[in-house]
Amino acid sequence: MQVAPAPESAIVGSLFLVGDAGAPASDDPVLAALGRALGEVPERSSVVFLGDNIYPAGLPDPSDPGYPEARRRLTAQVDAVVGSGAAIYFVPGNHDWAHSGKSGWQAVIHQTALLDSLSGGRAALLPGNGCPGPEVRDVPGFRLVTLDSQWWLHKGPRPITPDDGCPTWDSTGVATALREAVTGREWDAVVVAHHPLDSHGEHGGRFPWTDHIFPLRHLKSWLWLPLPVIGTAYPIARRSGISPQDQSHGLNRRYRKTVEAAMPPGVLAYAAGHEHSIQVLDQLPFAVEIISGTGYVDHVDHVGRADDTHYATATGGFVRLDRLADRRVRLAVVEVTKEGTRETHSEWLEPPTRTP
Repeated sequence: MQVAPAPESAIVGSLFLVGDAGAPASDDPVLAALGRALGEVPERSSVVFLGDNIYPAGLPDPSDPGYPEARRRLTAQVDAVVGSGAAIYFVPGNHDWAHSGKSGWQAVIHQTALLDSLSGGRAALLPGNGCPGPEVRDVPGFRLVTLDSQWWLHKGPRPITPDDGCPTWDSTGVATALREAVTGREWDAVVVAHHPLDSHGEHGGRFPWTDHIFPLRHLKSWLWLPLPVIGTAYPIARRSGISPQDQSHGLNRRYRKTVEAAMPPGVLAYAAGHEHSIQVLDQLPFAVEIISGTGYVDHVDHVGRADDTHYATATGGFVRLDRLADRRVRLAVVEVTKEGTRETHSEWLEPPTRTP
């Protein structure tokens, strides 16, 4: 589906959504295309990186041998967009929490501080320091309501008391603050986090036939060792809820149900990464759910489709939202490969009709 672009003069704000960009080459085409797009009208543009900002295990202590490369991976993302002058935000993902490890809270604290120092305050991790959120930023055309979804799934240390320095520290407080943040601003609000509410990728239980035959490719992409019987056990285990990173796990379900229950009807969008695909889905009480997790070229996984799918692709790229003065929002998927950049899907999101 394609709709005509809006006149530049009619756009009051543009929001760019890109995730899972945590291992880019210095000349990555996705980040280069994103930087060019942001630079077109920087004073009304904002970008949110949707988590997994540093693969494989976030930002360690500066004394760690892996620190220089981890720092380079985050710096590459900041450098690609900071010159545009647009507002820049990152949300934490499970890999940023030391790949869900025991030192995860400290890794997120390190990343919070590094982003502040890299950009002179022009980029920020939201929510920072391991707090669950929500943390709110009003940018041109939109209200960003940021959550740290990994806080809900993390089994290691995390802030869970009033003494831990966070405005909210339990599920009840998060839900109350989340509802307050969007009420009255529903059609402006984009709730952003790392983990999707629904998905037709592997975290939602969709696996290609190759995973049943060659399961070791999840360890190393070149391990094409056929294990047809053992291989089928891998998707079954994932669908049964073995990992909190999958929607079948109880902690994951609790997070998603809490967010959905906190929302009044007619909120504009929920945006996430986590899946290495781009998906645009129906997702009540939101007008749409956006999954944008292909933040560097060729970093893609299988994606399926269902009746709620507006668009899905396993291609590098990002999603753009343009708000017009008449309150309509144009959603566009921009796909990026080594060969070039093109818009492959667009649609209008219309504000709900209000009855007297």
